[in-house]
Amino acid sequence: MPAFPSMSTPQLFQPATFRSVTARNRIVVAPMCQYSAEDGLGDDWHVQHLGARAVGGAGIVFTEATHVSAVGRITPHCLGLWNDEHQALLARLAAVISRMGAVPGIQIAHAGRKASVGVPWEGGKPIAPDAGGWVPLGPTEEPFDTAHTAPHMLSSAELATIAGQFAATARRARLAGFRVAEIHGAHGYLLSSFISPLSNRRADTYGGDANGRGRLLMEVIEAVRGEWPDELPLFVRLSCTDWVPGGLTIEDAVALARRVKATGKVDLIDCSSGGVSPAQKVPTHPGYQIPFAEAVRHGAGIATGAVGLITTPELAEETLANGRADLIFLARALLADPAWPLRAARVLGAPVELAPQYRRAHLP
Repeated sequence: MPAFPSMSTPQLFQPATFRSVTARNRIVVAPMCQYSAEDGLGDDWHVQHLGARAVGGAGIVFTEATHVSAVGRITPHCLGLWNDEHQALLARLAAVISRMGAVPGIQIAHAGRKASVGVPWEGGKPIAPDAGGWVPLGPTEEPFDTAHTAPHMLSSAELATIAGQFAATARRARLAGFRVAEIHGAHGYLLSSFISPLSNRRADTYGGDANGRGRLLMEVIEAVRGEWPDELPLFVRLSCTDWVPGGLTIEDAVALARRVKATGKVDLIDCSSGGVSPAQKVPTHPGYQIPFAEAVRHGAGIATGAVGLITTPELAEETLANGRADLIFLARALLADPAWPLRAARVLGAPVELAPQYRRAHLP
């Protein structure tokens, strides 16, 4: 885990180094789906959205979930990187983020059995195959919910193909200029659905016990590292509890994180939760997922990112200063205010580094 330097600068604004990559601070723009692509292709919306957050002062800026196949998208309007046609826009995104002083990151994802739904602002309802949707993929034929299309149960050979799709997307991301990659293993999407005992009831080598349920994640990590250079950091996002009795617990997540760390291929666990079952009951409050980052950091000995209703500079700083996490992932706070890092610097007494074009501004 990266050590926190002993300096007067607040922890939130101290650099963070993973392998050969150093971010100017410990604020991360978390992956946030924009549901604004066509056939996997992004456009100017994605450029202005991520560019604004980079110029706003964040250290690492992640794309939204970027999908490894067309059937792996959450909605028909999700971003993709499953063919070379998609690469030009992603290269532009990486270049814009870099020019603004941030490290460009990409989250590589497959929606699994939660695929083929509408955009959230239109209700997010499942789209049947005969209505323009497609058959999703999962560990079994059990759908995410009663209204969802039953998924195709993936065979061992098909799982090997999907690991290859993750690797191919990682290769295109590397060629596009991204410097951090994150494998999406949370929120009930494909990898998460294999990890959780609630959704994975297989009896083969990809099911059964915790080792079997984690096998696909481990194979995807191996495949991605085959295309992602050793000098570049690799993160994994995990759901650290399912919030459902009989589901994944934080103890399970710590044990899985130990396995991930033992590979020597992953640098940080991005600690989220939930998403695998509509029966979940999540007790949300500011910082409600920080204890997961703390438990994984200390229990597995690997760096962690904290995420989830962290909206104040004081809470972010306390989390880092007390060794509860190594990075702070922000989502809704940065949707509301792209300049949140600059305002946080002022609150915490860190130097405010405005872009020269903006130095006439006065932040409150």
